[in-house]
Amino acid sequence: MPPHKWTDESRDASCYYDEDTLGRTAGSSTDNDDDNEEADDEQEAFCAGDRPLIRGTAATNEDFPQTRHVFGLMGFLGFAVVYAMRVNLSVAIVAMVNQTAIPHTNNSVMDNDTCPIPPPPQNSSSKPPPEGEFIWDEATQGLVLGSFFYGYVLTQVPGGRMAEVVGGKLIYGYGVLITAIFTMLTPLAARWDLPLLVLVRILEGMGEGVTYPAMHAMLAHWIPPLERNKFAAIVYAGSNIGTVISMPLAGWLCSLDFLGGWPSAFYIFGLLGMLWFVCWMYLVYDSPSVHPRISQSEREYIKRSLRMQCNRRTNAIEAPLDHEAEEEEDGESSSEEEHEERQQDDASASTNNVPWLSLFTSVPLWAILLTQCGQSWAFYTQLTELPTYMANILHFDIQSNAILNAVPPLTAWFVGIACSALADWMLAKRYITQINSYKLWNTVASVVPSLGLIGIIYVGCDWVWVTFMLAGVGSFGGAVYAGNQMNHIALSPRYAGTMYGITNSAANICGFLAPYVVGLIINHRETLTQWHIVFWLAAGFSIAGNFIYLMFASAEEQSWSLPISTGVRRRRRRRSVRT
Repeated sequence: MPPHKWTDESRDASCYYDEDTLGRTAGSSTDNDDDNEEADDEQEAFCAGDRPLIRGTAATNEDFPQTRHVFGLMGFLGFAVVYAMRVNLSVAIVAMVNQTAIPHTNNSVMDNDTCPIPPPPQNSSSKPPPEGEFIWDEATQGLVLGSFFYGYVLTQVPGGRMAEVVGGKLIYGYGVLITAIFTMLTPLAARWDLPLLVLVRILEGMGEGVTYPAMHAMLAHWIPPLERNKFAAIVYAGSNIGTVISMPLAGWLCSLDFLGGWPSAFYIFGLLGMLWFVCWMYLVYDSPSVHPRISQSEREYIKRSLRMQCNRRTNAIEAPLDHEAEEEEDGESSSEEEHEERQQDDASASTNNVPWLSLFTSVPLWAILLTQCGQSWAFYTQLTELPTYMANILHFDIQSNAILNAVPPLTAWFVGIACSALADWMLAKRYITQINSYKLWNTVASVVPSLGLIGIIYVGCDWVWVTFMLAGVGSFGGAVYAGNQMNHIALSPRYAGTMYGITNSAANICGFLAPYVVGLIINHRETLTQWHIVFWLAAGFSIAGNFIYLMFASAEEQSWSLPISTGVRRRRRRRSVRT
């Protein structure tokens, strides 16, 4: 009997990789040649459709939902909660600040450089919203909104590395918990002192900063390669859903008297974060091998898929050495021994020293970093400053403002899932290579939303077209999950968390730079001309970053990431001695 059984679940993974993958991984032992050839014949017939998906009449009776799906759902909800806690200040600050007490210098500009204030609806009995209790000008508001990212960038790299060493479950879980605690302290800090509010937001950012790198490290252990694009799109799209839900909900809470109005937006989302933490600690584990409730078939499927990908990568570097070793050593080492040695190397990867010099001199990693910086500048300009633009330029009330700002993340979520599913399908059918897939979808995610920002400049005060540019054209930013977001795992699965921490840390520097620069550009001049500068700047950064990515991106695992088995090291030593 052949040593491998092919099922419908493993068809895509097995047929996607090189046809000789299994033959190589089985080693060079002559005792297994017949079995290997029979397994290869079975795989070839299976991929060609000449064999049934499942032998006999027995069907798979795996539990639903799968354990990795539960992990994905909890990751999705975790990002939804942390993004709700991140963006609620962008909405609440409209109710917190007394806009009438801030001096504006629009007297020297022409009247047609500002949008007209719409007349109040007829027979409207609603009273105007009360003025906020804080007198913060645009620069101070930019400091408050951007202070979160001072802490956020500090824990990106440490968070990714800690997730690789101790596991992502604790790092991700406690990151969300810390964010929830300091979210609930935000109203108290704001009323106590402005520097204290900035400090609380920095600490909140430090808690949330570990979440993305920790999740990236966990995806490398949990998700088969051909599921990663759409799986990552669903998990990371929690940030979009969190924004979609939190913005209108925060706007509605700010308009109530419940818990003092705007403070309720922080109390409620903070409590949700604590509740999520309890569920996460019970349901999720670091990897399939340590999960006590995962089915045996799912565990084996995940391990087989990841092993096949690893073998495909390492064959390229080990094949020449194996050929020379066979001529010199007469088959001294067995395939089973080499496989065990490779497993030991992979198991010790988390404790190995990170090749920092190789990371920081990696051109493909710099390409990811720069395109993420450009995309983040455009993203955070929209996330943190768009509510202010809607309120001060288009003159929306806080509830309408929040609802309209929630539409772009919702459409981006749908487009992101669709693009990621299409990307996986194209890869499985081999219509496109991995690197061209990354470049295609990264271009879609960078250029198309930038055209939407430029479109806002030309539609002026027409809120319908502004919404279309943001929610329609801008929705293609969701394609980033099939673009550079998964590129780290391709470059180095062993150090994916650390690498994501590096690039995400650099990208989120834009999280405090963008609001600060916008505050300097506006500087008491709430005019269309000044805001047009803001949109041109964001679009230009995003397009420039994508151009660099197209030039220097790679999908090949880097040489400093490839594990070198003990057997290969032994052969190298013997060759050097003989030489």
